[in-house]
Amino acid sequence: MTVFCLQRFFFGGRLIFGPDVKSLGVSVALIVAPVALFCVFVARHLRHQFHAYDAGYAILIVAIVYTIYVLLLLFVAASRDPGIVPRASRPPLEDIHYDDLSLNDTPERLRFPRVKEVMVNGIPVKVKYCETCMVYRPPRCSHCSICNNCVERFDHHCPWVGQCIGKRNYRYFFLFVSSSSLLCIYVFSMSALYIKFLMDGDYPTVWKALKHSPASLALMIYCFISLWFVGGLTGFHTYLISTNQTTYENFRYRSDGRPNVYDQGCLSNFQETVFAKIPPSKLKFRAYIQEEIRAPPANSAGEVEEERFGGPRAKVGGDLDIDGDLLKISQRHNHGDIDIETGGGNAS
Repeated sequence: MTVFCLQRFFFGGRLIFGPDVKSLGVSVALIVAPVALFCVFVARHLRHQFHAYDAGYAILIVAIVYTIYVLLLLFVAASRDPGIVPRASRPPLEDIHYDDLSLNDTPERLRFPRVKEVMVNGIPVKVKYCETCMVYRPPRCSHCSICNNCVERFDHHCPWVGQCIGKRNYRYFFLFVSSSSLLCIYVFSMSALYIKFLMDGDYPTVWKALKHSPASLALMIYCFISLWFVGGLTGFHTYLISTNQTTYENFRYRSDGRPNVYDQGCLSNFQETVFAKIPPSKLKFRAYIQEEIRAPPANSAGEVEEERFGGPRAKVGGDLDIDGDLLKISQRHNHGDIDIETGGGNAS
């Protein structure tokens, strides 16, 4: 039974937030507070600077509408499944290495290949086995230590969004960051314009104009600092999209000199990342939980067929009691018992 104890679910699983969802309130405050200050102390006075058709009201309306748009992008990026890979209820038994097992083996002797190779665009790519999720991760997938989930096309875990950024919400994250940059430029420009109007009127020097409207000065400083952050992110992620990379891949593999098997050209990369249809979630968060049907235990030696030690394959019996990532496999051979037990751990 798959459990995501760290996620936060609302409205019957329609909204899925990360474990640090409370940080989302800080991000909202950092957006709403300066815009409210702008509307009250700057845009309200600019209404009467453009007399033709009351065009000055557009400055106030644009600020409010565009802020709502930015907040919606933030909300969508934070409240949707980023691309969580379903956990397995048991390890892939077909991949266990039995070759070196003997009757005296300890529970730690159950082994899985740590790495497999799959083909991507005709080039072999290594994928790792995740001990926590008990699956081989798809290409470009990584296990988030904060959300405790494997996420497809994992980019990073964003504390400002309070959610992993992956295959299903990266587009909205990029639009949020780039739109926030434009909002900073807009507020900065309109605040500077208001200072200019003050200087053309009763306050001929910059100092007198800023002294008359300290809110404009505070907004210009705030937007200038914020633009270094969100503007830098916009430029960085534009580069990542154009080369079809993720933040995780860029920081981890840029010194390896390995070829980028996902790069299909700038236009195709943008088409794939920004404009392609978002795949549906692999998990049904609103579905009823189905209890697993457990295999009946083997209660006699006659139920066990000889397998690796000179005979046909054994019937794997015993108690397959899975709670989280715990797997118990009991096998009997001749007059001895082999107990093999693995526990889920941290992601490799």
